[in-house]
Amino acid sequence: MPGRIEVLGVGVDRLTRRQAVARAVELAASRPGSFAVTPNAELVWAAQNDGELRLALNRADLAVADGAGVVWASRLLGTAVPERVAGYDLMLDLLAEASRRELGVYLLGGRPGVAEFAASEARRRFPALGVVGCGHGYFSPAEEPEVLANVNLARPAFLFLGMGAPRQEKWLARNLPRLEVGLAMGVGGGLDVLAGQVARAPSWVIRVNLEWLYRLVREPVRLRRQMALPAFALAVLRRRLTEVVRRNSLP
Repeated sequence: MPGRIEVLGVGVDRLTRRQAVARAVELAASRPGSFAVTPNAELVWAAQNDGELRLALNRADLAVADGAGVVWASRLLGTAVPERVAGYDLMLDLLAEASRRELGVYLLGGRPGVAEFAASEARRRFPALGVVGCGHGYFSPAEEPEVLANVNLARPAFLFLGMGAPRQEKWLARNLPRLEVGLAMGVGGGLDVLAGQVARAPSWVIRVNLEWLYRLVREPVRLRRQMALPAFALAVLRRRLTEVVRRNSLP
């Protein structure tokens, strides 16, 4: 494995998209009970003042850079990750692998009905895919044992959890010891996108790393969350400056 670097205290694996897919499949087969996270700048910044989130992110068996900000930060801080690996793209790649390898998947998250719509679209794209269960993410703490029991009854190779960050990361870190899955992965709004409930940015917008701006224009309510981006950038620049000063002061 190429190794894990640290961006403001959060670990990120130095993997290409193809390597991340291979690693996820390997974990699902060889280390049941693994989980994957996809930190972007917002999530890394949130972890600065949220110890539970930071611990959850750093406990993950696989952490890919889902965001141009994290890729930029890794380069500035001296050990670059090779590329951005969007969580949605990784989910699609793993659905394709699950179809090819005849591995079961479970979709959990979104509003009632979203996971089922996502499952239908996944089967349309990957006809051999075995979706072994679905469920919405609006369950109460009292309903949680039943949700866990349903997932465990299905025993999926992959559990895709769409509860939104940081709730999904904390939920996985807390409940993974009780889950009988190969690999669990938080996918944020990925199920909504797959279900056709939310449109993803055009491919050219994604290529020029402006997906965050596209989402902000479509969802102005995200403005408060996006304010984390300049704070993240300033923190990275301060870290870089501190490292430069420290190196120059060495005898």
